[in-house]
Amino acid sequence: MSTPTRHLLAVALALSCAGAAPAQEAPELRVGTAEELTIDGRLDEASWQNADKIDGLTAIEPVQGAEPAVGTEVRVLADDKNLYIGVRCHDDPEQLSAFAVARDASLRSEDHVKIVLGPVADGRTGYVLAINPRGARYDALVADRGESENPDWNGAWEARTHVDSRGWTLEVRVPVSILVFDGDSDRWQFNVERRVQRLLERSRWSTPRLDQRVTQLSRAGWITGVPKFDLGLGMLVMPSAVARSVRANQPLEDTGDEFDGSLDASFRITPELSAIFTVNSDFAEADVDRRQINLTRFPLFFPERRPFFYEGADAFDFGLGLQRNIVPFQSRRIGLVDGRTVPLRFGSKVLGRVGGTSVGALLTRTGSEPGLAPASTMGAVRLRQDVLAESNVGILATTGDPLGRDDSYTFGADATFQTSRLFGDRNFLIGIFGLTMGRDGTEGNPGAFGIKVDYPNDDWDIVWQSWRIDEDFDPSLGFVPRPGVYKHRVGADYGIRPQNGWLRRQVFALEASLFTDLSHRWQSYEIEFVPIDFTLETGDEFAVFGSAEGDRPDVDFDLSDGAIVAAGEYEWARYGASFSTATKRAITASLSWNGGEFYDGHLNQVEASARAFLGPLVTLEANAEWNRGRVGGQNFSTDLYGGEVQFTFSPDLTWTTFAQFDTESDSLGINTRLRWDITPVARLFVVYNTDAVDPFDRWRTERQAGTVKVQYEMRF
Repeated sequence: MSTPTRHLLAVALALSCAGAAPAQEAPELRVGTAEELTIDGRLDEASWQNADKIDGLTAIEPVQGAEPAVGTEVRVLADDKNLYIGVRCHDDPEQLSAFAVARDASLRSEDHVKIVLGPVADGRTGYVLAINPRGARYDALVADRGESENPDWNGAWEARTHVDSRGWTLEVRVPVSILVFDGDSDRWQFNVERRVQRLLERSRWSTPRLDQRVTQLSRAGWITGVPKFDLGLGMLVMPSAVARSVRANQPLEDTGDEFDGSLDASFRITPELSAIFTVNSDFAEADVDRRQINLTRFPLFFPERRPFFYEGADAFDFGLGLQRNIVPFQSRRIGLVDGRTVPLRFGSKVLGRVGGTSVGALLTRTGSEPGLAPASTMGAVRLRQDVLAESNVGILATTGDPLGRDDSYTFGADATFQTSRLFGDRNFLIGIFGLTMGRDGTEGNPGAFGIKVDYPNDDWDIVWQSWRIDEDFDPSLGFVPRPGVYKHRVGADYGIRPQNGWLRRQVFALEASLFTDLSHRWQSYEIEFVPIDFTLETGDEFAVFGSAEGDRPDVDFDLSDGAIVAAGEYEWARYGASFSTATKRAITASLSWNGGEFYDGHLNQVEASARAFLGPLVTLEANAEWNRGRVGGQNFSTDLYGGEVQFTFSPDLTWTTFAQFDTESDSLGINTRLRWDITPVARLFVVYNTDAVDPFDRWRTERQAGTVKVQYEMRF
């Protein structure tokens, strides 16, 4: 570690210790005993009436520390296999703001209760459950040490709600078999937050402060008296049967009808550690990729959408704030080559904790695809050790190559110092990382390393980040869109809450980023200034922004429609504005415009989206992006359109159709999916996909595929 880095870490530790005030005692709630419960949302059984309760939360917004306009009561019960949570939300039942019914709907802008569980009590990892008055359920894993959520996790838990003259109630049953927990402890970390959308009010049980998130479990309360749970054998077996029919005009596409099966299984090694297996995996239920328009000279990142890979993917997260710039392990490199599917014959994972160490391990075997990729064995291991109260150090290693290249590996180490108690109650983070890789044909051991310092708080959010990526750094199982660079980034946001009756929050922002080559010659830069970023008391938002940008491509590249950006040096200025309506309404919309110079010409960009809840059954969404410009003396235009219709017959039965069209490929893609959770352990998926070229003229169908999949869970 360099001398400046050591000094920076020492300063951070000193500041944390010197500025820390005595921690407030975390609140506690005793868990009651569940007897003869029916999960109907009414909370009318004797067990609920006799249980201890949280009698009220504390407001975070609109006024931190105030008494909320409406009251909330929370109770927790348990038996030998389940945890139960009951919440009474006092309110006017005629003024509830809730539209979504579907599973995994975004409830951020509706009335809802968010419950955060920390069964391991490490202050870093946990589970998020959210429910709105209509019974829509959202779940996620606590990610990035509480700084964010990973919504890809889907657990088999139940929730029911009931609306009465006093407001609404919710009742949740969480089988502990879906959780990683400390079997020797009778104390779990726990927090509750409630949102009342029409008032834009948020209230919370533990640490009701704007600077802290409800997912920061280091600042959570406790539920005590958690009983010893009976996990049985801790085994889950999930067979699936699949029927598929494919028709295609593409020469490399397999067509025909087939019936197949797959098997997924898991075994609970300890309450904190699980082994997961998949054989002959099928991903019929996976969502389709959302198309993107690329007006840069670098590849785009697409997120993982296959359940076996995205569930528990946070265990392999590496580094602080690397986002999509350096991804040393991207699971999409397994089973996908050049956009085509390579069969996954076998996969296994180990996820969980051993003491204070988080463990993630993955091993896969893919089949061969003639002319595309050979059969290959690939894997990854991630270990992350807790240190201090909220910090960690870790390592990551990968092996294998999707194209069968020999001796492929990646190895990295990272460390993150984090505290939520700087100067008493402020957030502060420092992260460092280093990576190296090797592969047959690669000279030396190219690598990457960097540092990030972050002060993310409600009033001031300040960040500095710097890293280096060697020219030949290209991990076989990773994603690095821009090697051979130094990147430096610095930014500051300042937010105020004036409480003047019409403006909820105003943010002023300034951020600069600079890429140079390894000789420190600048390659590109962007300086962005946001003088106006209003959130009104109505929930509507408005922003004005501008930027100064530069780029220095070494070779010509095709931007779009034959518009060529020649090698050279370019600098330009851009400006724009955006507006979005409050999402508490049944019909919402957003619109943004960005215009000005672009390379040696100009570019105007418009993005628009809208969503409409047409009663409890139907939701409509639409989005569009228009680009009109001129570069290299050539006009160009490229557009992207998307639309979705969702029929939600119940939280367990949804039918969704999504269509997208872009002028670059001149192709229309349609994906329609029916998902029916027949019971918490039995599911039916019906999926149909079609792709058509030139849909508004001759309509030539390139591919059609229909799939029916039945899945059933058996626990022992």
